[in-house]
Amino acid sequence: MKKIVLLFFAICAAGVALAQTQTGKASFYADKFEGSPTASGEKYKHSKLTAAHKTLPFGTKVKVTNLANNESVEVVVNDRGPYVEGRIIDLSKSAAEKLGFINQGIAEVKIEVIDAGDGKSRANKGEGPVSIDHVTVEEKEFYDFGISRLLPKGFGVQIGTYQELVNLMRLSDNLKNSYKKNVMVQVKVINGVKYYSLILGPLSTRPKADELLAEVKKKFPDSFVVDYSRL
Repeated sequence: MKKIVLLFFAICAAGVALAQTQTGKASFYADKFEGSPTASGEKYKHSKLTAAHKTLPFGTKVKVTNLANNESVEVVVNDRGPYVEGRIIDLSKSAAEKLGFINQGIAEVKIEVIDAGDGKSRANKGEGPVSIDHVTVEEKEFYDFGISRLLPKGFGVQIGTYQELVNLMRLSDNLKNSYKKNVMVQVKVINGVKYYSLILGPLSTRPKADELLAEVKKKFPDSFVVDYSRL
């Protein structure tokens, strides 16, 4: 049987998708930023539904609702900002158009985290073993878990961060098959919301971790090495 090594309290807490909401002012990118690199490394394109947020991880999908007209749009965070007091999100121009505030320049909005993403940039979306967005769940899908609470030593390679349990399970199973490594889950709290990071390992030495990282980065370019001694 396939067993996925999990921190015990991660599974206890992950049964229900967690939500995060925030209200404040939204603005949108000026035309002069077209083609400029964002903080994630992707180039800004006004036609894509993307956004800048101060703290949410890159790849996080959020629903933005214009409180003035109740129009909504889903965008993916790939940049940092805005850095103007009172503003909570910068949207691509196409996203602002869908919300209907191009003429006003700013709008009072509510943002809701609907998917913590897979840790990959949009440019590489879908290249990994499993696409995290809109996971299709089979009617009779079962998973077996060998659950242990761990104090890991050595190093690991973090693949991505998730919020929904089905995403966590499916990708964990796929990663074990693809890389022949154990999969662990680390619980993280970001702005009061719990997320679950998938980590391959542990590996005994940094060179072994770097070797695995080089392989993993082909499909998960935002993956990185975790040194457990520094946590």
